[in-house]
Amino acid sequence: MKKETRRVKASLAAGAAAFSLVLVACGGTDNGSEARGDANSGDSEVSGDITLLTPIYEGNEGKQLLEEELLPQFYEQYPEVTVTVDYTNFGSLNEKLTTAVASGLVPDVMMMGVGWIEAFASNGVLADLGEHGVTIDELSGDFTPEILEGGVWEGDLYAVPIMLDTRFGIARKDILAEAGFTEPPGSFEELREYAIALTERSDSGELERAGFDLLSMDLRQMYEVFLFANGGSLFNDDYTEPAFNSPEGVEALQFLVDLVQEDEVEDIGFSSTDIDVHPLLNGRAAMAVGHNNLWIQLQEAAPELADELMPFSITGTQPGMFFGGTLATVSSGSSHPEAAMALVEFLAGEEAALAANEQRGNVPARTALLDSEYVQSNPLVQFAMENLDVAQREGGVPQWLEIRGDFTPAVESALLGQKTAQEALDDLADGARAAMDR
Repeated sequence: MKKETRRVKASLAAGAAAFSLVLVACGGTDNGSEARGDANSGDSEVSGDITLLTPIYEGNEGKQLLEEELLPQFYEQYPEVTVTVDYTNFGSLNEKLTTAVASGLVPDVMMMGVGWIEAFASNGVLADLGEHGVTIDELSGDFTPEILEGGVWEGDLYAVPIMLDTRFGIARKDILAEAGFTEPPGSFEELREYAIALTERSDSGELERAGFDLLSMDLRQMYEVFLFANGGSLFNDDYTEPAFNSPEGVEALQFLVDLVQEDEVEDIGFSSTDIDVHPLLNGRAAMAVGHNNLWIQLQEAAPELADELMPFSITGTQPGMFFGGTLATVSSGSSHPEAAMALVEFLAGEEAALAANEQRGNVPARTALLDSEYVQSNPLVQFAMENLDVAQREGGVPQWLEIRGDFTPAVESALLGQKTAQEALDDLADGARAAMDR
């Protein structure tokens, strides 16, 4: 374990004790099946065998962190609780959750992505955490409003954020310097100017370096960064209509189309989401929209570039940054809601969440963790945390899990010139309306 993670073990007990105060203050549940502990008796009265479904803590290192470090600390605080863990990944998570709901065997605690809460909360699968004493007001001092909103449905809190996945601009300082640029681009116009100047082709016209790499990032998320930066939104304010085909949304997509079709800063097929080494690290790109965990790949593939990566906000009419992430929820049908809540609060607490983020190279959701050694030593994670106030998320409607899969083909059709930007987004909006009307 890294230094920060080793320190977690010593301080988790104190964090768990602090969470127990919330449990004490909340009183019993409606069914009265379990009693919360009090300040004198401890937490031994919180009991039950519960299940945890999680797409994080992958691999041997993740499993060791959860089972050998975190859960033993949780058991010290709640000795009458037993946790059975079901490991999965985000590729299989939706299928697992859907199957669990259909079978009636819903895990007591479920971790799911930003944009997923609306679907499961609207179907009554998730417990309103406010009924268990964890409220939006209580957590508002620990998270930025934009992050906390990811766990809210119709004004009620259904999930607590644990970690974030962010997308923002990343540039190679050394490559920019060769072209005379000392600062990252501060507008769409500057980004285009930089990208054209930084693109390199052979004498035969073959692309050798993309001035701006669009293709190694999921096209949905890449487009959303530019949509948000151009003042656009996925849906209208009351989430009754798609809004990504607004003039702002069309303009954002057209900007990307022009980079490829007119400016030729990257060729279709030059990169993809399946590449082993990101093009920023092997010099095949000067700038890109990147993921905060690129720092982990840098440490393994090109540590000599540690001082050359420069994060920046994609800026149109405003700075834009995308965030997804992982949140913890409780089943509305849990037989042991007290124990499930105790586990959610423990895993979402500062120390346990910090350990989980460090293991994955992700961005802690809690603002207090900006000062942690892990964040301060990772410039991409640090940049993300320092700019969470401009970050925007996916989702907002219960049908988002159905709608989101159509974004990448729509954006791709525009980049390939098969449809205009307006046509691509209008067709996408028609499909979204149909899903929302079902």
